[in-house]
Amino acid sequence: MTTTIKIPKLGMSVTEGTVDTWVASDGATVAAGDTIYVLATDKTETEVQTPVAGVLRHLVEAGTTLPIGTKVATID
Repeated sequence: MTTTIKIPKLGMSVTEGTVDTWVASDGATVAAGDTIYVLATDKTETEVQTPVAGVLRHLVEAGTTLPIGTKVATID
């Protein structure tokens, strides 16, 4: 089963975020709770963890700014 990783909503006024840095490489095997990327907004930087274990597949490049809720990765 594939799990989709999205830009999370971090506050009422936050409308977009930037995938600042991928901590886990594309194709890496990750465990539930591992940090996979750093999300930057105009107010903060947040480490985003995976809710499930599996193989990470990036859908966007680091440095990409996207609206909240946009798919950025999958875990197979």
